Amino acid sequence: MATMTAASTPAWATEKPTALLVLADGTVIEGRGLGATGSAVAEVCFNTALTGYQEILTDPSYAGQIVTFTFPHIGNIGTNDEDIEDLNPVARAGSVGAVFKADVANPSSYRAASGLDQWLKKRGIVALTGIDTRALTALIREKGMPNAVIAHAPDGIFDIDDLKRRATAWSGLIGLDLAKDVTSGQSSVWRETPWVWDEGFGEQTDPSMHVVAIDYGVKRNILRLLAGLGAKVTVVPANTGAEEILAMRPDGIFLSNGPGDPEATGNYAVPVIQDLLKTDIPVFGICLGHQMLALALGGKTAKMHQGHHGANHPVKDHTTGKVEIVSMNHGFAVDADSLPSGVEETHVSLFDGSNCGITLTGRPVFSVQHHPEASPGPQDSHYLFRRFVNLIREKRGEPALAERA
Repeated sequence: MATMTAASTPAWATEKPTALLVLADGTVIEGRGLGATGSAVAEVCFNTALTGYQEILTDPSYAGQIVTFTFPHIGNIGTNDEDIEDLNPVARAGSVGAVFKADVANPSSYRAASGLDQWLKKRGIVALTGIDTRALTALIREKGMPNAVIAHAPDGIFDIDDLKRRATAWSGLIGLDLAKDVTSGQSSVWRETPWVWDEGFGEQTDPSMHVVAIDYGVKRNILRLLAGLGAKVTVVPANTGAEEILAMRPDGIFLSNGPGDPEATGNYAVPVIQDLLKTDIPVFGICLGHQMLALALGGKTAKMHQGHHGANHPVKDHTTGKVEIVSMNHGFAVDADSLPSGVEETHVSLFDGSNCGITLTGRPVFSVQHHPEASPGPQDSHYLFRRFVNLIREKRGEPALAERA
């Protein structure tokens, strides 16, 4: 039997980390870097979705956050120019960092236009791979979503003390208005309709109603679903006044999703919403729009411990008695106990009982915390767009659409 001598034994090789995640408490997590080089400071959350990584990373609601994916294999189907959610990809609104467990493999999909690493570089997203993401998730569940710095240096040289100082010094998302950073720069008309297999996206050419969407960080698929139901959608910046909106003579008003603290954005958005509520125009809000509608009606919002981020969240709709599986992405929530008389809770999370929907009694006004448009994701809540359209149709004396086609 052959023996191995000391001379023939290879030296033990240690791999130098090329990326770090440095938490505000001083914890340093080492891994392999990919995507953009440099560093970014943000809040770390975890997302439990198995699919949709490109949509997640381009969702403007993730501005100011680093997304840890609990599913180990991310990037296998590559990336393309269709599966993005921010309106202006050049502005790169969305997550500033990403954390993966397994190394990113070469893509295997007929739709792939590039690999994830190349796409991350183009988007300016700093990423780290090769760590125990389940352990990081457990840490977040125990201690809450930490502030952190994610850094990628191909030479493996880091000033760890400086990274720790930056992570500790960052004020976090409480009190931070990020909608102003991700909103549209000017008004525009949206005509693209939902994607169809082997056909791509369509175009709305014969609208039957006009919806004004206030953009606090709106996702493309929200606008597509509205256009697909016959709406001409005018997208306006977050700071647009009520007088200007009403001058557009909308049949309905949509309050979009977005990032940051709703109370901070509400400083300028809530008075506008309150003025819009003085009319009888139907109003529908999603995510941040839901939270700011609640604020406009006299409710309160609060920062969550670990937030809700994933595509497998059970929510009960009290208006139908049905349970839906939904996509969620929020770190703030409406305090149901703060809702005044006349505001009814319509949806509730079956994970923790937190509020997921409200309606204004006797008025065509409602909102939900979850993302009924999520793509890819569960389609259990698509009916909410038809519910909104039916409020418009009812006001015009037109027959209602079936909520579930």
